[in-house]
Amino acid sequence: MTSDTHGNYPLLFHACELAAPFDAVIHLGDGGDDADLIARVLGINVISVAGNCDLGSPAPRERIWECEGQRLLLTHGDRFGVKFGLSQLEQRGIEVGAHAVLFGHSHLATITTLSGILYVNPGTLIKTATQRTIALLEVKQTGITAHLTHII
Repeated sequence: MTSDTHGNYPLLFHACELAAPFDAVIHLGDGGDDADLIARVLGINVISVAGNCDLGSPAPRERIWECEGQRLLLTHGDRFGVKFGLSQLEQRGIEVGAHAVLFGHSHLATITTLSGILYVNPGTLIKTATQRTIALLEVKQTGITAHLTHII
């Protein structure tokens, strides 16, 4: 899972190589063209949402994804003020009955649990970031786990 690649598709390709094998890539916005590119070139399943920088993208701004009996809310996060805390996003997660909420926008890699819901921000892959990260997500009927991986 990635977010905020902002055109750094070479590092996104590298991250895909490092994370393989996987069933799908989740891209949480601000790099929708990067998501489309890896889907075409690598022939992989990409599940994406549009971010505030993805003007004209056909991807939705929010998506509910059901997998293995788990309900995941995918959003970029800007509409929920995630740079200032997770309270608005937490409310949305509760509202939609999510087991996990996946978001980006802040460029800060985060894994936390609020109100029994897992919240994951994979961070960013932009060239100027001091830490470039992705999140690896495992979705099973018994639950959802996530961990962060640094990409060099």
